[in-house]
Amino acid sequence: MNAQRCRFGSDETSGIVGRAKTRLLKELNRLGNVAPGEARALAWAFLYHFLLLCSYYMIRPIRDEMGVAGGVENLQWLFLGTFAAMMAIVPVFGWLTSRLPRKRFLPYAYLFFIANLLGFFALFRSGVSYAYVARAFFIWVSVFNLFVVSVFWSFMTDIFSDAQSKRLFGVVAAGGSAGAIAGPAIAAVLVQVIGVNWLLPMSAGSLALALLCIRRLVAWESTQQAHEGSTDLSHASRDETPLGGSAWAGLHLVLKSPYLLGICGLILLYTTLSTFLYFQQAHIVRDSFGEATDRTTVFAGMDLAVNALTLLFQVFLTGRIVQTFGLPWALAVIPLFLVVGFGALAYAPVLAVFVVVQVLRRAGNYALMKPAREMLYVVLGREEKYKAKNFIDTAVYRSGDAVSAWVFAGMRGLGLTLAQTALVAVPLAAAWGWVAYRLGKKHDQRVLSGGHANEPTRQSSFSP
Repeated sequence: MNAQRCRFGSDETSGIVGRAKTRLLKELNRLGNVAPGEARALAWAFLYHFLLLCSYYMIRPIRDEMGVAGGVENLQWLFLGTFAAMMAIVPVFGWLTSRLPRKRFLPYAYLFFIANLLGFFALFRSGVSYAYVARAFFIWVSVFNLFVVSVFWSFMTDIFSDAQSKRLFGVVAAGGSAGAIAGPAIAAVLVQVIGVNWLLPMSAGSLALALLCIRRLVAWESTQQAHEGSTDLSHASRDETPLGGSAWAGLHLVLKSPYLLGICGLILLYTTLSTFLYFQQAHIVRDSFGEATDRTTVFAGMDLAVNALTLLFQVFLTGRIVQTFGLPWALAVIPLFLVVGFGALAYAPVLAVFVVVQVLRRAGNYALMKPAREMLYVVLGREEKYKAKNFIDTAVYRSGDAVSAWVFAGMRGLGLTLAQTALVAVPLAAAWGWVAYRLGKKHDQRVLSGGHANEPTRQSSFSP
């Protein structure tokens, strides 16, 4: 009898586990819609994105602390330095990608950043002036985060076809969200134990593991190209072909398109308000905490909260908001929130209010505003999507950072308090909301008029 009961219990447990496994596989297939032969590549791409964002978010709190350590009165110079570094590296990036094959360029790029991280680690532990190293590190991270992610998505669009990207990129993006949660969590827990400096070699180790993912993905692509029967994978290998492209070709496209100029206005208002908040963050956190480890812990905790909320919003709210209210309101909701947020900071520019506004603003931007902003490009031609978009995402974005940093510094120099600078930002946030809503309407008009260009299913170059 006992044996029968044990067998019955075992069979019942196996049945429950089997049903749970079957349901899980169905859910994964529903979310990712993975075709045969793609699961291995999807797993490596997910891990690759996870490692990149984990690496960046481990050192992001250090960058924010360096901005304070280098002197909040010098932040406008750091933003100007970041803009100058970005303008210097963009043509170098284009030159290298046009001359090196992908399988050489990708490892070289990440090995370069790994060497930089280890070099900064050595500098922080040496007797070199801390303030100068802190400023250099702030600028370096501000460039690093843009290019490692840009290279990642260029690689993804190079190995996956258009049809695959529509099915798989949501899951790939989730890997980045998971890494963005793990990175600040690691920093927040370990910084009090091992100290700030040791987070740099840990970040370098995460980047080193990403090299393995690149190797596996290149091998997967080669395997798929041996089976050219599938139309979804029928593209010639470019692994041995030098990778071409430059950001500057997009300037002409932007200047002749009112729609693209509107997107530039959207980006400039976004960067202006983000910079205002960043400068307020530096002042408020500096005045609230005296120790570097305490400030780094606060920055890491904010990053953790932002990325956890982002993941929740992506799963439960982003799609529903866009489908229910439409793209115009999806674009306008975060600017309208900032009208209220800056109003609250004008009334009470204190740490608790700032943390709530900044965390909700960043989470809303990553989960809703950014994907909605990317949808604006769907109705454009292929050249505009890549060349013009690349110019806007680099030159326009960083120029907005630099100019708004000096505007904030000028307001402070004229004697405006943090509350008064927040009050100045309220009409700017309202203007941002109006521009965002109008662009959403223009997008919808283009869709109704059939403005979406017919395009090939594959992207032909590594970088626009």
